[in-house]
Amino acid sequence: MKTITVIATFQARAGKEAELRAALLGLLAPTRQEAGCLNYDLHQLSEEPTRFLFHENWTSQAHLDAHLQSAHIKALLPRVDGLCTAFPEIKIWERIG
Repeated sequence: MKTITVIATFQARAGKEAELRAALLGLLAPTRQEAGCLNYDLHQLSEEPTRFLFHENWTSQAHLDAHLQSAHIKALLPRVDGLCTAFPEIKIWERIG
């Protein structure tokens, strides 16, 4: 099975770390229930707590696309500007070994 791996990184605005953390944690439960979600894990950088990272694995691009159109992702998008210094960096990786 060829899985899709996503690494998404977020940089919180100064003073917005707790609010961003709460918003991102709120995505975990609904996303983990989505079809095709193998894992959806949130990390915070120990030495730089304003930085967050999602490590995600999906069974297909179609499942990832559906996730990106989900209500909980769409609800977060208007808040990103106020919470983050820039739009999150999202990279899609393909497992080769």
